[in-house]
Amino acid sequence: MIQGYNCIAVIHKNKTQWLMCKRRKDPYKGKYNLVGGKIEQNEDHLAAAYRELYEETGITGDDITLRRFLTFDYPLDNCYVEVYGGSLERELQVSGDENELCWVKMDDSFFDMDRYAGEGNIGHILEIMKLHYEIRQQTQKRI
Repeated sequence: MIQGYNCIAVIHKNKTQWLMCKRRKDPYKGKYNLVGGKIEQNEDHLAAAYRELYEETGITGDDITLRRFLTFDYPLDNCYVEVYGGSLERELQVSGDENELCWVKMDDSFFDMDRYAGEGNIGHILEIMKLHYEIRQQTQKRI
């Protein structure tokens, strides 16, 4: 059976920062990563993303609307990762016990593999999300 995982890119309400966690265990111990986790067998994938986000940060579906925008397949590792993202709809305090949480400015170098997990995937994910977020913002301004 192929194991599913999710990761969630959260934009701060101020639209200038991403929510990151500093991993306390391997893989990527000591590096910054997006929050997320395992999709349980027979679990709805979007529900799994909201569950993981709440468990790791305290953010609920009332605080953010998540949307899936990427999927990575890793056939050699017998897994896949679904990437969800959204922007906080209000100011709130995040908290979690699993990893240290912090806000990182959007213009940081997320392709720096000495600081960020995922062999460059964090940079790719955030650039794709920014692109789609900016396109959506421009479209909404024209309406």
